[in-house]
Amino acid sequence: MTAPVERVRHPVFARLYLRISAAAEAAGAAEHRDRLLDGLAGRVVEVGAGNGLNFAHYPSTVTEVVAVEPERYLRQAAGEAAARAPVPVRVVDGTSTSIPLPDASVDAAVASLVLCSVPDQAAALGELRRVLRPGGELRFYEHVRASDPGWAGWQRRVDPVWTRIAGGCHLTRDTQAAIEGAGFVVESSDRFPFAPCALSRLAAEHILGRARRL
Repeated sequence: MTAPVERVRHPVFARLYLRISAAAEAAGAAEHRDRLLDGLAGRVVEVGAGNGLNFAHYPSTVTEVVAVEPERYLRQAAGEAAARAPVPVRVVDGTSTSIPLPDASVDAAVASLVLCSVPDQAAALGELRRVLRPGGELRFYEHVRASDPGWAGWQRRVDPVWTRIAGGCHLTRDTQAAIEGAGFVVESSDRFPFAPCALSRLAAEHILGRARRL
């Protein structure tokens, strides 16, 4: 299968993200990644792998991670992280709606701080469902629309500007509802605030959980 033409390019944000993500790791995101990936086994696809921060957290029961990242600069950083990973990681070019894998070919899928920025959540989740075997797990860790109506109102007002400067990221998505609407059964979901810096308070509400493809 030939690699898709790259359609995602955020050169300024990609470089900024390296700094932002490192600060978030030190503030507690690393522990969230441990929770996200705990107990995974077999072959895993990770969509929107970014600079590969999840790679160090995969347990030894994982036999391969196929890490899909469309942004060239971040994909290069992911390749460097893959070389240091405790499990085999193959970094590939692809997008959320064009994963270069056959149907039902992975045991688990991981979406980590990416469903906020994909152009079409339903299409991305449908593509993850396609490559995931029946009974396989989707692990998700995402920031979502605030539960508080007043704060959600601020997010709606800021979202158009935020999206332009933050690599397509949206503040207002109800990602758990999108997961359920895509044919997954959510088995667990923890909602919690996480704001490693003042600006990230706008995207503080997070969910972390597991869903299953039936």
